[in-house]
Amino acid sequence: MLETFVFCIIIIGIAMLFLSVRVLFKKNGRFVKTHVSQSRAMRERGITCVQSQDFAMRHQSPHAIKE
Repeated sequence: MLETFVFCIIIIGIAMLFLSVRVLFKKNGRFVKTHVSQSRAMRERGITCVQSQDFAMRHQSPHAIKE
């Protein structure tokens, strides 16, 4: 039981190390931005975040002309 626990802790530690390599060892390292609105490729395709779309639809200008 203790061997399994120690083994799991070691595996989790190695995984965390691999996940943080970019942050720890690169100057000004940052995690990759995974949000849709922060992706250049998605913006070029016109794909936006559903939360941003919802916010825009709920807060439309009261001076807008309804068609």
